[in-house]
Amino acid sequence: MNFSEKPVLTGERAVLRPFTGDDAPVMARILDDPQVVRLTGSPTEAIGSERLRSWYGSRSEQTDRLDLGIVDRASGELVGEAVLNEWDEANRSCCFRILIGPGGRDRGLGTEAVRLTVGHAFERVGLHRVSLYVFTHNPRALRAYEKVGFVAEGVERQTLWQDGEWIDAVRMSILAPEWAAHRGRPEGDPRRPDSDHGGPDGDRVSSTVR
Repeated sequence: MNFSEKPVLTGERAVLRPFTGDDAPVMARILDDPQVVRLTGSPTEAIGSERLRSWYGSRSEQTDRLDLGIVDRASGELVGEAVLNEWDEANRSCCFRILIGPGGRDRGLGTEAVRLTVGHAFERVGLHRVSLYVFTHNPRALRAYEKVGFVAEGVERQTLWQDGEWIDAVRMSILAPEWAAHRGRPEGDPRRPDSDHGGPDGDRVSSTVR
């Protein structure tokens, strides 16, 4: 069990596919978006183009994590990324993060991308637990994760200093038995289209190249 398989995950609104080095310029613009920076708590310093090209070009070689680009099916535009990382093989768990740039917001792409990625983690990779952090100044993302079945476990107090104030982070998780019971739709009919018009614009980003 590892992340050597780099799938293409297709939903009604979004397609998640492996990255290539050619995605670096688009991702650079997304990562520089003020809302992405604010909601993810990412560093504000610019990342060199060659470093980004190397990073995204090497994602398909990684067997201990999965990085997928989120593509808007309607436009064919790359609008963000979904990541499974910090894999704990012995305990069959990993972390999840997602960010959506300006071109993909307010249409439910983020929520669908969460369902596709987490479903792959449980149904294809065989994980038992997927966890994440979300900052409390991002209530739309918190609500989107709840809609997919993530459960809040606790609060890390004052974990981010931003714009002159301390911001808390909520740790959330979802377990394989929970996913098996509702497949990412704990609140209603699995055939019902997503009704949110927002989804997660970003959650806490781990310190990889960020």
